[in-house]
Amino acid sequence: MTLVFIAPDKLSVSKTNMRYARKAPDVSDILPTVRKRGVIQTLLVRPGCEEGHYEIVAGARRYHAALIVAEETGEVEPLPCRILSETDDAAAIEASMIENMARLDADEVTQWETFTRLVKEGRDVGDIAATFGLPDLTIARVLALGNLLPRIRAAYAAEKIDRATIRHLTLASKSQQRAWLALFDDPDSYVPTGHQVKAWLLGGQSIPSRFALFDLDGYKGAVIADLFGDDRYFADADTFWTAQNAAIEARRAAYLEEGWSDAVIVPPSDHFHSWEYEKATKRKGGRVYIDVRATGEVSFHEGYLTRKEAQRLARGEGAEPAKIARPEMTSTMQTYIDLHRHAAVRAALLGHPGVALRLMVAHAIGGSHLWRVSPEPQSSRNDAVRESLETCRGETVFDARRRAILDVLGFCAEEPTVVGSDVPSNDDGNGNAAGEAGDAPQGVAGLFQRLIDLPDAIVLEIITVVMGETLASGSAAVAAVGMQIGVDMADWWEADAVFFELVRDRQVLSRIVAEVAGETVANANASERAKVLKRIASDHLTGADGRTKVARWVPRCMAFPASSYATRGGVGTVAAQAVEPQKDGGHEPLAQAA
Repeated sequence: MTLVFIAPDKLSVSKTNMRYARKAPDVSDILPTVRKRGVIQTLLVRPGCEEGHYEIVAGARRYHAALIVAEETGEVEPLPCRILSETDDAAAIEASMIENMARLDADEVTQWETFTRLVKEGRDVGDIAATFGLPDLTIARVLALGNLLPRIRAAYAAEKIDRATIRHLTLASKSQQRAWLALFDDPDSYVPTGHQVKAWLLGGQSIPSRFALFDLDGYKGAVIADLFGDDRYFADADTFWTAQNAAIEARRAAYLEEGWSDAVIVPPSDHFHSWEYEKATKRKGGRVYIDVRATGEVSFHEGYLTRKEAQRLARGEGAEPAKIARPEMTSTMQTYIDLHRHAAVRAALLGHPGVALRLMVAHAIGGSHLWRVSPEPQSSRNDAVRESLETCRGETVFDARRRAILDVLGFCAEEPTVVGSDVPSNDDGNGNAAGEAGDAPQGVAGLFQRLIDLPDAIVLEIITVVMGETLASGSAAVAAVGMQIGVDMADWWEADAVFFELVRDRQVLSRIVAEVAGETVANANASERAKVLKRIASDHLTGADGRTKVARWVPRCMAFPASSYATRGGVGTVAAQAVEPQKDGGHEPLAQAA
């Protein structure tokens, strides 16, 4: 390469430059140095299409900083440059990327665009990885972004989507990506993000392919891959379990052929706890316990006996007499018994509403295969709206009560919600604790036992928090409850800067000014800009600028019932006759009735 000094008007940024864009890059960090000392480090250039003209391969930020200084001082200084070969596009791209990655971290979308150009120039993943000193998997992950829809990549580059969401969206087909974008674009829809994307794509249960005991090459079901290359998941849980259970039975038969006294399959509803057993060799009658988890993972514990059996052997009493292999009852008989017990319990439960109430709360918190209750996400893409909610009095009061309830239930006070908290569980999904007699109940059954020991007043407090967490924002239920219990928004809210920032309708602003400042002031300022109207209303609410302070003002749209300012309407309300407000004492409390 040759070192030369080239005038800025003979230079332009090459499209192979990693920082190439129509918009000039941010140079605020290097501008003071360029002002003081000029451009010291050389730019990498190559001959352009026109004679005497050069394209900047690396050094675009220094070039733009020099242009700014030249405009400020009126003095144009030639820039130090090293000239590359005009034929090697791949070398130019690599030179640009190596230099820029060393100075300013490039986002993954920019890296993808550059790596893609290198691939088109004939470089493979190994060559690119060796050039930049990065693992092959890192290069493959970045290149995998090309399989995402352009709008998703653009949102990721603009930091509207986080890395965890992108990772899981690589599992989605093009149609699923389009469906996710439709939710993303709809402000009234809930859009899954982070780890929730995977649950949304896979229907709630995600089983990694690494847990399979069978040969994946012969698997007839669908397996979807993370385009970043780390994980693969089974698309159909039922098909997976059919193959997995067959493989488990085959492994069990192999253990018996090897001479083990037994191979016991521990189902997902139970767990194998090593402290409940003692090690025993195959010769001394040790068994194999095959621990199957609901996640699809299977663990094999070889050479164990129950503690009671091990103690018998230690006393020289020998092993317990072999039990009859035939089960006490058939599976059909067990179903018969389960159904009749179920029928008897739910009929008897009719006379115990207090017990039923506690059982319902336990299911709402812990869930089961028949219950699926989700907390209101309280989401907004607007940072200011989120901050306004987090600091308001209503959210503060509710959070304090939620933490108290978490403590009462024995959960960590830092759990984000009561509903769906990390409930330790060894039940079968129906709320049936493993080991009906003797073992401490866990999961829904354990929660139920805790609630049984609590007085009615505490249970009712827990219900208020659970119901509050699962009350859908913006729903008719919010309006109905607010009118029923007579919520006065002035007790819970006061106008803040975010509220006024979001008011855009002039007719609404004019009516707000009329309410807080009077019709005379509103009419006098009818032709003023929205900014002036907002300041007038805000000053009256805070008492600023000598205005008379207006206390406990609430806009019509936030009151119960809500109403509109504009004659064209637009505020959803619940008809007043749908529910009549009444005092709490209007009905006998459920807990007392129980």
